[in-house]
Amino acid sequence: MNEQHEALKKFSYQINYAINNYQSHGLKATDFNNIIIAGLGGSGIGGQLVKSIFSNQSPVPVSCVADYNLPAYANEKTLVITGSYSGNTEETISVYHEAKNKGCKILAVTTGGKLADLTKADGTYTLFMEKGFQPRMALGFSLTYLVLIMGELLGADTVNEMKSVANAFEDYQPFVDDANAMFESIKSKIKYKFIVLTDGACEPIGIRFAQQIQENAKHECFVHALPEMNHNVIESYYGTLESLFIFIHANLNDRVSARISFLDGLLEVEAHKTVHIELEQFNLLSVYEVIYRLDWVSLFVADERRVDSLNVPNIMDLKHYLDQV
Repeated sequence: MNEQHEALKKFSYQINYAINNYQSHGLKATDFNNIIIAGLGGSGIGGQLVKSIFSNQSPVPVSCVADYNLPAYANEKTLVITGSYSGNTEETISVYHEAKNKGCKILAVTTGGKLADLTKADGTYTLFMEKGFQPRMALGFSLTYLVLIMGELLGADTVNEMKSVANAFEDYQPFVDDANAMFESIKSKIKYKFIVLTDGACEPIGIRFAQQIQENAKHECFVHALPEMNHNVIESYYGTLESLFIFIHANLNDRVSARISFLDGLLEVEAHKTVHIELEQFNLLSVYEVIYRLDWVSLFVADERRVDSLNVPNIMDLKHYLDQV
């Protein structure tokens, strides 16, 4: 077991940490015209997940920004939630400054860095995560904080629900075993690029898995969401493709489920390897469970490929390059 494995074992600890260190912000979603969640990579995926989880409950639009700038409509009636594990993500720092200049209400989630310096100087509400993890291995902290922030905004009791979620991961071994079984089923095909096909609700789960395969396993992984991919990408599915297809879906729409069945049959014609991950319910527990299993799968793929799942040289080289320009 390497450092990444040990970090993933602390998933329940991370969730409980966020629950125990959460502080009320005293806001309501109806205080705002819109909510924007800003962050990138491991610090940004939580926003996409929260947006999907609460999409049918929020009375105002929720959007995610993974860039340097806010949309033009952001103003004093906008709530901006900025997230950066290191606190030094330059895009998120840029968004913070722009949100402040536009008069937006700002909340922050971080471990420190420049973002913490800014929030301290401005008296901005800030929730702190524990240091010492790779951002992509700290989702238990960031996602849980965002769930609790959104729950309070909506007047929902997410604290008790999240305590139940944390308890589900106290014994992580069953999830490791499930992940290993899935890995064994795809082991012979991991030399192929990964194609993740999702329904709309599960698209952020697919993106998270792709991020983990890309960073941990140093391997190509692409995400296509239905029904949109049926209007373009499907036309590239002829003949034998050197791809492993992973379906992640919650069967929330019968028409989308029918599209998935069609795709499965289409791919079977050429004997492509397909894997189906179905969420029996689309709720907090099921989302956390699927993400956790797939995080383990990404580490098993990395180990099988004999790559370093901890370090990210290309990303570090990019950061160094940007520091020079």
